[in-house]
Amino acid sequence: MTREAMEYDVVIVGGGPAGLAAAVRLKQLAAAASREISVCVLEKGSEIGAHILSGAVIDPKALDELFPDWEARGAPLSTPVTEDRFLVLTERRAWRIPNWTLPPLMGNHGNYIASLGNVCRWLAGQAEQLGIEIYPGFPASEVLYDETGAVAGVATGDMGIARDGSHKADYQPGMELRARYTLFAEGCRGTLSQDLMRGFNLRDDVDPQKYGIGIKELWQVAPQCHQRGLVMHSQGWPLDDATGGGSFAYHFDDNLVAVGFVVHLNYANPQLSPYDEFQRFKLHPDIRPTFEGGKRIGYGARAINEGGLQSVPKLCFPGGALVGCAAGFVNLPRIKGSHNAMKTGMLAAESAFAALCADRSRDELADYASSWRSSWVYEDLYKVRNVKPGLRWGLWAGTLHGGVHMWLNDLGLGKLVPWTLRHDKPDSEALRPAAEMPPIRYPKYDGVVTFDRMSSVYLSNTNHVEDQPVHLQLRDPAIPVDVNLRIYDGPEARYCPAGVYEFVDVEPAGTAEDSATPPAPGPVRRLQINAQNCVHCKTCDIKDPRQNIRWVTPEGGGGPNYSGM
Repeated sequence: MTREAMEYDVVIVGGGPAGLAAAVRLKQLAAAASREISVCVLEKGSEIGAHILSGAVIDPKALDELFPDWEARGAPLSTPVTEDRFLVLTERRAWRIPNWTLPPLMGNHGNYIASLGNVCRWLAGQAEQLGIEIYPGFPASEVLYDETGAVAGVATGDMGIARDGSHKADYQPGMELRARYTLFAEGCRGTLSQDLMRGFNLRDDVDPQKYGIGIKELWQVAPQCHQRGLVMHSQGWPLDDATGGGSFAYHFDDNLVAVGFVVHLNYANPQLSPYDEFQRFKLHPDIRPTFEGGKRIGYGARAINEGGLQSVPKLCFPGGALVGCAAGFVNLPRIKGSHNAMKTGMLAAESAFAALCADRSRDELADYASSWRSSWVYEDLYKVRNVKPGLRWGLWAGTLHGGVHMWLNDLGLGKLVPWTLRHDKPDSEALRPAAEMPPIRYPKYDGVVTFDRMSSVYLSNTNHVEDQPVHLQLRDPAIPVDVNLRIYDGPEARYCPAGVYEFVDVEPAGTAEDSATPPAPGPVRRLQINAQNCVHCKTCDIKDPRQNIRWVTPEGGGGPNYSGM
């Protein structure tokens, strides 16, 4: 069937903070110049915010620029940070680091605790008032190119395809959305963004991107356990010195606590389970009391860019640009990226609007490539550029090094550390054979503060059409058993926070009574992919040791449906 096509001045892929800020800025500029431009935003989630997951403590710096009157407009930022606490945990004790010893940029004064998903829903409302077309439930699955090789837009995925590839009765082909410029705001490890980086060599001469997995729960806690405006972070237990990561707990609104755990995905031990490290963290004697007597009401997981300045790729290519976490603008020590995502979306919008005014089309937005380097986004990342790579020396030595580095920058003495440390290898190459690493035993879930994966996935409201092609594709079906299981003891069953991957026993060939072939010794195992559980965190696409798993967009609207996350 022939695909229908629609024409726009700008198409934006992704309805997160970067994509929505870009769309709004385009329309603001057009209104100020008395011009008409057409802008479309595609979002793979069933609604705006359905796939948005963040802590989140939000720096309003970019929002102040986009909507100086955001409070009067009713933006859902109602809990200012009132207290910062930073803890170092051992198995039984918690040591608080005095705030005066922490670099000032680590403070959260002036920031707000909020649901980033709700902020995006509000942004979408502001965008629609400006005449921006927003299409949730329509994932962009293909980049379109013109005859010169420039990006000409995107196509949405076909609907109504059965798992065997046949067309069901409700089959509908995807639509082509063609544009003079296309901005990709897919978030961390976006599928099309990865394809564009490869196709246009955007990662040449930059370091590998580094990642973490962030796992989050939303709790309604007892009133006596709630301190509205409290921001708490921790390092240390349950992770060892060689494994980077830490926790967060943010108290906001009416007795809500957003609690989560981040594990850097360059860990070496294939026996490690980020999900179980999070559950174990909540058992700490200084952490558990907050949640006893409370109710867990939300769960989700998402990969996080951690590479920082060294890992930002070239942002522009003929016909479009990367914005937000699709390119990787997270400030890891601050655990913040939404302000930088919004600002880069705005900068790309300004460059695209100038190009449209000059009657240009599908060329390279060079102004954006230069403007971000002269913006406060670059400064934000430059100050912390050596924190993540310094963790190669271990958690404590790396943290001390990063703290000194940040203090010098805050004191205006950044010239004393002119060097930039490099990232050495992708996270997929960090695993060591299981035989070389110690086993890890995790405590049983108690159903009070710790829970199994399936009950967690249930809280994420994840749903996929059952009869559709599996969106977690194996490049080589033999690798999971022949390599991952044999060498690394099947790490995909542990690094996935949603129980998507499991190794199951199958009947060996030749065991039937009428078979002349003797049975194979021992159980035969295969990898089972429970794609319907996928919360779209992208960890498998990042951590698989042979990069054998390719994550592609499922049928429109599939995945988690986060509420208040």
